[in-house]
Amino acid sequence: MKKSYIIGFIIAAVLILDQVLKFYIKTNFYYNQEVSILGLNWAFLRFVENEGMAFGIIFDWEYGKLLLSTFRILMVIGLFWYIRLLLQAAAPSGYLYAVALITAGAIGNIIDSAFYGLIFTESPWHGGLAEMVQPGQGYGTFLHGKVVDMLYFPITYIHVPQWVPWLGGGDYLFFSPIFNIADASITTGVLIILLFQRSFFRESHVVADAIEHPEEERGEEERSVEEEHGGDGRRGEEG
Repeated sequence: MKKSYIIGFIIAAVLILDQVLKFYIKTNFYYNQEVSILGLNWAFLRFVENEGMAFGIIFDWEYGKLLLSTFRILMVIGLFWYIRLLLQAAAPSGYLYAVALITAGAIGNIIDSAFYGLIFTESPWHGGLAEMVQPGQGYGTFLHGKVVDMLYFPITYIHVPQWVPWLGGGDYLFFSPIFNIADASITTGVLIILLFQRSFFRESHVVADAIEHPEEERGEEERSVEEEHGGDGRRGEEG
C-alpha cells in the first residue's frame, strides 16, 4: 500500500474516533459529569470544555481564541505541505506516520474551534444537556467554539519530599489534565519523533544517498555479486 494512502487512513481514523466521541460526550453528558471506564478507579470519561490549547491550557486574552484558531489552521496547511515534501523525499515511514498523527490531532481540535459554537447549544454548569442545532444558532461564532475534552486518568498522588525546592512537601496528582483523542494523537506523534529520531534520520540519510548516487549503489551491488561468484569459483577450483 502506498504511504500516501496509509497517511490518509491514519488521519481519517483519528478524526472519526475523535469526533464521534466528542459528539457523544457533548450531547449525552452533563458538564463535569464523570463515568468510570471499565469500572477502573483511575480512568474516567469526564466532560469538560476549554477555549485554549491542548490538555485544557487556557489562552486568556480577548483575541486569544481567534489567534489560536488561526494559528492552528496555518499550522495544518504547513503540515500538509511538509508531508508532501517528505513523500517526495522518500522519508522514513515511521516519521511520516508520526507527522500524520500530529496533523490529525491538530485538525480534530480545529473542527471543535471552528464549528462547535455554531452547531451546539451551551453545556450548562449546573445540569442540562447540550443540543445540536441549526448552523448559526449555537452558543458561539465561527472559530470561537470550545474544545471538548473527556479523557481523565488520575492514576495516583505523588508526594514530593520537603527538601525539593518550590514543590517540596506537597502531594501532586498524576495525571491531572483532561484531554481528548486529538490531544493524544498529537502527543503520540511528538513522542514517536523524539524517541526514534536517530533511527529516522539515519534511515533518511541512507535513502538520500541511494537517490543521489544510484550508480555507486549499483556498482557496490555488482561488486558484491562478483565477489560471491568469484569466491564460489575459487572454492570449486580448490575442490
